[in-house]
Amino acid sequence: MLGACTQKSAKMTAANPKNITVPLRAMTFNIRFEDAGTGKNSWQNRKSLVAGTMRFHDLDLIGLQEALRSQIDTLQQRLPEFNWIGVGRDDGANGGEFSPVFYRKNRLKLLRHSTFWLSETPEIAGKMGWDAACNRVVTWGFFEDIVTGKQFYFFNTHFDHKGETARRESAKLVRRKIAEIAADYPAILVGDFNATEDTEVYQTITRKENITGKPLLDAFYTTQQAHYGPLASYNGFKPEDDGRRIDYIFVHPEWTIRKHAILAERFGDQWASDHFAVIAEMELR
Repeated sequence: MLGACTQKSAKMTAANPKNITVPLRAMTFNIRFEDAGTGKNSWQNRKSLVAGTMRFHDLDLIGLQEALRSQIDTLQQRLPEFNWIGVGRDDGANGGEFSPVFYRKNRLKLLRHSTFWLSETPEIAGKMGWDAACNRVVTWGFFEDIVTGKQFYFFNTHFDHKGETARRESAKLVRRKIAEIAADYPAILVGDFNATEDTEVYQTITRKENITGKPLLDAFYTTQQAHYGPLASYNGFKPEDDGRRIDYIFVHPEWTIRKHAILAERFGDQWASDHFAVIAEMELR
């Protein structure tokens, strides 16, 4: 699953020395898989809204969940300013849902990337873990910011929606793997964790003691500017309900969060997904 980018690095200019700080904008967005039986909420009716949301907010990194290969291809065609990485969770190729990472080509250079599975054998493609109902993956990329020269890791995932043990063990595995893969580099972790902040899953991810690696901070709480938007990220295509916050952007302490938002955007009476996109603007100190 390991890949490498061989394209030559863009040269730094005198106007953009490596010691400057420029905000980076990241998003996590569960776009709902393409399902012909969803009627009004079919992908055919939503794809322009999803692509528009991704384009309008001037993003540098986007972690998607529930994306099938056909959906990724549609978004890539509409968003040529981005490249993407990831594999299908069923076979490590094109089978099943992806948790792809889209990255802006003129801002970020991809240095390497890979995918691991949320299971007892994370390097085996298609392996289902614990009591999970589905195969689950983490796709990650190691990037260099072309503007600042700084390097960091970005991890994107989607935890199981049914298996409680799977979610708990996945949180432990992700903390270990981030510590192993990123080592001393700063990292960002985004995704749909199917867990609210009162759960052991959330506590494991954000725990500061008795856990491997650096702590991960919830951007919702560390933002300098007050959070914008609703408090819930899951809407089930019924945003008038209270919903739940289960989609997160977590960061290592080296990141300063400038802004954080949950985007309850509607186009007429059509919602882009059964989840709201979550966005954060951040700077690497």
